[in-house]
Amino acid sequence: MPLPSEPLVFSHDVAGLGLATDAALAQLLDRYPEELFDINAYSYDADGQVSLATGSRGRADGATLLDEIKAGRLWVNLRDVQDAHPDLWEPIAGSFSDLADRMKVRPIKTTGQLILSSPTTRVPYHFDAAGVVLYHLRGRKRLFVYPPDDAHLPQAGMEQTIMRTTTEELPYNRAMDANAWTVDLEAGQAVTWPLYAPHRVENLGEFNVSLSLDFQTWDTRITRGAHFANGVMRGWGVTPAPMHRTPVVARAALWACSLAMKKANLAQNRIKDIERSFELGAGRRAAA
Repeated sequence: MPLPSEPLVFSHDVAGLGLATDAALAQLLDRYPEELFDINAYSYDADGQVSLATGSRGRADGATLLDEIKAGRLWVNLRDVQDAHPDLWEPIAGSFSDLADRMKVRPIKTTGQLILSSPTTRVPYHFDAAGVVLYHLRGRKRLFVYPPDDAHLPQAGMEQTIMRTTTEELPYNRAMDANAWTVDLEAGQAVTWPLYAPHRVENLGEFNVSLSLDFQTWDTRITRGAHFANGVMRGWGVTPAPMHRTPVVARAALWACSLAMKKANLAQNRIKDIERSFELGAGRRAAA
């Protein structure tokens, strides 16, 4: 079975380990390294446009932070699960190893992030520059997965995202939903989708816990670097060739160029220039 051409849903037994209960999550939040926390709050205007605020946990302990997530519109990522939470990572890695064999994928790097999100959270339209398998552990969520073509993912948008030169999400309008695959995930299910496919997520009124496993192969790493190099050259007024028409040897040359470009700091990372931020205090406060 090759990489899927549409979303692939399958069952897993990781949810049965009891690692997504309130008590386990509160303890995990207490001890998780603060530098690996990403706390985000999204809000939407009447047209569905997104505003993002990022925050720090401040003085909040694990139980308080968990209450904040359940009560607000927060999306909390706990990065590098493979290092920080081996008890959860081990069964996930085993499950992915079996899947990778079926898909004939040879990953050179796998990383994981544990995602805790509020009942009404909606994750905006975006794409990942790696392969993704989402293991759902608690709650219910709906994914909208879109074809990875120029109509839904312009190459210039891919380049900007990979270069991290903009805080804006990919352009999205509701008419795109007509072409989306819709997947409703329950605890104990997992899903993967076509490489680079744009997607967005809506929680279905419940507190959600998922683990997102990202995997890189040599092909995805080289292609990512080629997009970075193309993005820099586009800024110089050069129009790059479409990636699907770029031979593997040319992609490898662009990847090598991207390494030199990054070393020379030719692309300014603006992701940290977020307009609003917040801090969670010792007591429960609205964060969004």
